[in-house]
Amino acid sequence: MEKRRKSSKVSAKTSLRIWLAAGASSVLLVAGVLAVSPRTVQADARLFQPTVTAPPVAPVASTTPALLVPQKPAETSTNQNHALHGTASWYGGVFNGRKTASGEIYDMYAMTACHPTLPFGTVVRVVNRHNGRSVVVRITDRGYLYSGRILDLSYGAAQKLEMIKPGLAQVDLEVLSWGKPIKNNN
Repeated sequence: MEKRRKSSKVSAKTSLRIWLAAGASSVLLVAGVLAVSPRTVQADARLFQPTVTAPPVAPVASTTPALLVPQKPAETSTNQNHALHGTASWYGGVFNGRKTASGEIYDMYAMTACHPTLPFGTVVRVVNRHNGRSVVVRITDRGYLYSGRILDLSYGAAQKLEMIKPGLAQVDLEVLSWGKPIKNNN
């Protein structure tokens, strides 16, 4: 008597179901990857425009940093301290522990500042015109300052001047001692 073997063939209906399930899961996988992957922005694409605009700022005589350098007084005097007036801001956490332009490591709690033109090592007294508080800082960094600003203070110096919350303050600068310019090896 001959035994019947069971067929190892899969029916066409079952095969179709397997192919449909595999295709659907592949489509879902690709859609998920595309949804998570970063999108490329065209170079000529319009940037997001904020709906709230800042209030107009009073015009500045010049935005050239060289004009912010203390100038000798027109009349001859024995006063060797030069003064500047303007807006100061502060910078902190993001730069803490990074190298400054002078090569020092930035400490946001130290009494230091960033000025576009004063030589590194220059010691400056900064007076907050609003409350009269003052602090002595050393110039250790260079950087771009927004139009009309003359100084970026470390967080620690800004804290002493009580200007952390407002972020900006009208200040007077008085150079107490000049640093030495770094010579270029070129």
